[in-house]
Amino acid sequence: MLKRERLMRIQEMIAEKGIVTASEIINALGVSDMTVRRDLDELEKNGKLIRIHGGAQSLDYNIDYELSHLQKATVKVEEKLAIAKAAVDRVGEHETIFLGPGTTIEMMAQLLKERNVRVITPSLAAFEALKEKQDDQILLVGGSYRSNTKAFCGPLANQVIASMKFNKAFISCNGIADNSITTSSMEEGELQKIACNNAKTVYLLADDHKFNREDFYVYYSLHNIDEVITDDQVSEDTLDHYRQFTSITVAPSRDQADEIREGNKADQPELTEQASRAK
Repeated sequence: MLKRERLMRIQEMIAEKGIVTASEIINALGVSDMTVRRDLDELEKNGKLIRIHGGAQSLDYNIDYELSHLQKATVKVEEKLAIAKAAVDRVGEHETIFLGPGTTIEMMAQLLKERNVRVITPSLAAFEALKEKQDDQILLVGGSYRSNTKAFCGPLANQVIASMKFNKAFISCNGIADNSITTSSMEEGELQKIACNNAKTVYLLADDHKFNREDFYVYYSLHNIDEVITDDQVSEDTLDHYRQFTSITVAPSRDQADEIREGNKADQPELTEQASRAK
């Protein structure tokens, strides 16, 4: 591949994904690590991209607007499910937990239906998933409603959360950049910050798209998080970098895909038998 073609392909990848790691470029183009580094340095010098740790990002990748709740719910579904399942494994019987806003945490709520835990949440979607629990096991915190996250926030919600203590808090974000955890709403950020400060253990649920990106409001520091749970699409370079700040667990989303496929097979025994006879 000629250099001109290679540079154009790199720009196309970054324009499509927003952030691309050096490893992804190496695998896609079949070139050496040194070649990729030189190409990225040249493109940055020419004002075509921004170099970041382990790769590069497009010039306009920093979040300019927040996706709608529906848009968020349709992105990285398999990876979010893997993260949610790993998060549920951290919940013990009879614990009091805080569930923040976020579509990954909503998946987590779905998985907590049969668990004997008390849940405090500002998320209407999480509450809807858990509303059949006993009256003293689910509490929805009220306040100003945000449709983009289907969650309540603001002074009233802050006042309620400030008076509570949690065994564990599970929070989300829109971006993680070095030691900064960011979101688009100051009010939601402050609410999650209060919950984190009142919890014995804090977990951040973040899919691979959240790393190396920033949003408007920094609401917490990564080194104050006990554990980040992410998916297996995060590059090793990125994991190495962010493990300077906290512990990171990778949830294997590919296992979830295998599990779904096995479940589909189990649901269709007659079809499988018919197929065998046809052979």
